Amino acid sequence: MKTKKEHIDFWITQADDDWTAVEILFKGRKYLHSLFFAHLVIEKICKALWIKFNEGNVPPRTHNLIQLLSTIPIELDEDKSEFMLSLNRFQLEGRYPDYLTKMHNICNESFTNSMIGETNKLRLWLLEKVQ
Repeated sequence: MKTKKEHIDFWITQADDDWTAVEILFKGRKYLHSLFFAHLVIEKICKALWIKFNEGNVPPRTHNLIQLLSTIPIELDEDKSEFMLSLNRFQLEGRYPDYLTKMHNICNESFTNSMIGETNKLRLWLLEKVQ
């Protein structure tokens, strides 16, 4: 049976792997895909945090970042909260064909670079909370 720390480490390792994918996809000009993975990075860190602050070791099966963080004692300022709402779009809209054209038009290099930069700030902030 895995310990709580092993469960947390699993999610952090997965998030680290996905962060590498974000960078590779961005360099390959796969902007929408890189933002889909950016969302996954934050989601997985949030799941590690959920495990840290809850009795169980199996986080809720949701992709909604705000919902995940609402169940743990971490306060988001308005900027972080708004950014997470924005990032949430990529877990849904990046999955379905009817959104792809719209999202491809939005996700140019400049927009994606900015989103990845903000995601990295959030990622590092959340990782501090895991420790």
